[in-house]
Amino acid sequence: MAIWSAVGMELQDPKMNGAPPAGAVGYRQEHESFLPSHSPAPGRKPAQFMDFEGKTSFGMSVFNLSNAIMGSGILGLAYAMAHTGVLFFLALLLCIALLSSYSIHLLLTCAGVVGIRAYEQLGQRALGPVGKVVVAAVICLHNVGAMSSYLFIIKSELPLVIGTFLDMDPEGGWFLKGNLLIIIVSVLIILPLALMRHLGYLGYTSGLSLTCMLFFLISVIYKKFQLGCAVDRNETAVESKSPPGLPIQGLNRSCEAEMFTVDSQMFYTVPIMAFAFVCHPEVLPIYTELCRPSKHRMQAVANVSIGAMFCMYGLTATFGYLTFYSSVEAEMLHMYSKQDLLILCVRLAVLLAVTLTVPVVLFPIRWALQQLLFPSKAFSWPRHVAIALILLFLVNVLVICVPTIRDIFGVIGSTSAPSLIFILPSVFYLRIVPSEVEPLSSWPKIQALCFGVLGVLFMAISLGFMFANWATGQSHVSGH
Repeated sequence: MAIWSAVGMELQDPKMNGAPPAGAVGYRQEHESFLPSHSPAPGRKPAQFMDFEGKTSFGMSVFNLSNAIMGSGILGLAYAMAHTGVLFFLALLLCIALLSSYSIHLLLTCAGVVGIRAYEQLGQRALGPVGKVVVAAVICLHNVGAMSSYLFIIKSELPLVIGTFLDMDPEGGWFLKGNLLIIIVSVLIILPLALMRHLGYLGYTSGLSLTCMLFFLISVIYKKFQLGCAVDRNETAVESKSPPGLPIQGLNRSCEAEMFTVDSQMFYTVPIMAFAFVCHPEVLPIYTELCRPSKHRMQAVANVSIGAMFCMYGLTATFGYLTFYSSVEAEMLHMYSKQDLLILCVRLAVLLAVTLTVPVVLFPIRWALQQLLFPSKAFSWPRHVAIALILLFLVNVLVICVPTIRDIFGVIGSTSAPSLIFILPSVFYLRIVPSEVEPLSSWPKIQALCFGVLGVLFMAISLGFMFANWATGQSHVSGH
């Protein structure tokens, strides 16, 4: 309530004395020439950024942002389509993609007005010290959830891959224990990459991660044509975990695609879809390191990344759903035969992809903690390393203790995703863009206000239905 009560307040500066507001000047500078190379007009003060200009290329920035967008959520999208229908799913996915692009536009506009490319500092500029704490907390909550979901996939899939490769029972040896394997992967692969000083250095690993997920998509498409309808085929699909004879409401277990359907599980699937497009904590760090930075250039990075991931998500969900139809489970890889060589390679590719995504997601958490706890401190390697070690330790503990991946997707997607996509960017825009330039009654600010209200409604409805499912026990009907 404190955030929304502050939205309607006017931004005032006692030093103006009739002069054009500094924010208004910065806003005009943003729309006329972002980071202008020419001399500003007399009496105007350009909105210069208070950090260095980066050296990361456009392509590497697209790789990093696409890698931040694409994650373990892609494995649950076929399940989401099964509970919404093909057309309804694609329409929802397109809407969420467009809304994500618009919210990035709001963030970049605010960054151009005040000359700040740090999410936490925008929060402080808009809402004071409380805003800085709220933003840092939301970023940490979201990215810790993302890291947890990635490591959970490693925990569940890596023992199966190694066991299949060695022709051993996954429970047979100490080196096939999922909890031990995620610790080994964290120490040997994730930690060295997380210790990089700049995010731009991870562009090459992000490109490799995206290549692995492209291989995953191609394999899903190939398997659709190879298997045809895989419903009730034990050699290709796992057996349902539901008790025998238990009806599954809202699902049609046949090889018929539903174009539009609504059931109680839909309110689990919509947060999964929203979580799949959240990249906002990484946007401003990537912007900071982008060469020749401008609002237009960074928006192009975001649009290319979101567009590419929309295509990958849509194709993966469609062909995964058309392979297993309503029998598809939340973790789609478990639907395929564990002995299939191609699927074994796919599992390896997915494991490599999510492993290489974890360091990209860790960077904004570390930056948020440093902004919150050490705002005036210069860069320090001991502090840089210590924060990474502590974060990886905590996330490993969380993954070992949380039993299901769907709980991670549902809770995090219903809280932090609406905050990062809808609520915070709209609040920043309403508070930071000067009222002298855009009054509260102007169409852009009305749009931003409606955008924030939509986020609050989305959060409330998703959480409400999720808690109702938990209370009635319906969340276990489908066996996840």
